[in-house]
Amino acid sequence: MTQAPDPLCPLCRRPIPLDVPQSLHHLTPRLRGGKGGPTVLLHAICHAEIHATLGETALARDYATVEALRAHPRLARFIDWVSKRPPGFRSRVPGPRRGR
Repeated sequence: MTQAPDPLCPLCRRPIPLDVPQSLHHLTPRLRGGKGGPTVLLHAICHAEIHATLGETALARDYATVEALRAHPRLARFIDWVSKRPPGFRSRVPGPRRGR
């Protein structure tokens, strides 16, 4: 019996091993009408970077797809950086948090 392959993170496109922190990201934030809406499984570091970069309103209005998230300039730089790391890589979210 073969083991199923690890799921791929749609943001960085690296495998997500079972022993690596992971989380579900609501493509439309729950507070902006996304409760019960589509979610994607991400590395915890990728999820943290999304929320460090974008607020709930911007996520709901302009970044409610993986393609839109991947096209954001700061997230694109993050993806380029993290994609060179092993799937189990952990780190604090780099860079300053977005202004509130």
